[in-house]
Amino acid sequence: MFFNTNLKFLRKAKGFTQDELAFEMDLKRSQIGSYEEGRAHPAYDKLAEMAKYFHISIDNIINKDLRLMKEVPLFSDEQLNTPILQPSRVLAITVDEENNENIEVVNAKAAAGYLNGYADPEYIKELQRFQLPFLPTGTYRAFEIKGDSMQPLPSGSIVIGEYVEKIADLKDGMTYVVISKEDGIVYKRVFNKIEQDGLLVLKSDNPTYQAYNIPAQDILEIWKGVAHISHVNKGTDLSYQNILTLMQELKLEIQELKK
Repeated sequence: MFFNTNLKFLRKAKGFTQDELAFEMDLKRSQIGSYEEGRAHPAYDKLAEMAKYFHISIDNIINKDLRLMKEVPLFSDEQLNTPILQPSRVLAITVDEENNENIEVVNAKAAAGYLNGYADPEYIKELQRFQLPFLPTGTYRAFEIKGDSMQPLPSGSIVIGEYVEKIADLKDGMTYVVISKEDGIVYKRVFNKIEQDGLLVLKSDNPTYQAYNIPAQDILEIWKGVAHISHVNKGTDLSYQNILTLMQELKLEIQELKK
């Protein structure tokens, strides 16, 4: 357990004395001292209060030596309302001749490459793309989903996602395409526990799959599911190229209707 050293580390990171932290936690200075020296441990409710105050999970404050971590997983109120992307990175997109944003398609074959090239504008330019004129203004990307974890959505469906800029924009129980370092590209129902525990809880619609957590620091991108294209009948030819053809035909039909 690393609670005593972590508490001292977090206190100093805040620039607090033991007296100042004791005031914030409604404790005596001697109690803070005994915690930091490992002579005593707080009750669970006080431990939870401390974890919430420092915006870190209870598991991390107890079991991880924060002094050895290159990036301490702290989440302030300001961070929850800042872009998910690193400040130095701009989301790579493509546009058509009229400067309208395209919807780039990440099919199953491109999924592995996307984890390495998602931030590379040259890689994004190589993805096939289309447009859906009836979608509201925004930035969208399409992902082919494999497996049966989100039944009744069949494996091979294409989920169209709208880019989520801020962690605070996530809505509990809504479906998102989550891109992460460890799990790659997944489509799940998301529950935002970042402020309390520093993680997202991902749940499948198929009850045979257990929910699991993704630490916030592993997240690369998040796209809110807004539409999907899937098999109508088992015999339907829903190849990747046919999807693009259908979308182009739909676009032309809508343009004719507008005229």
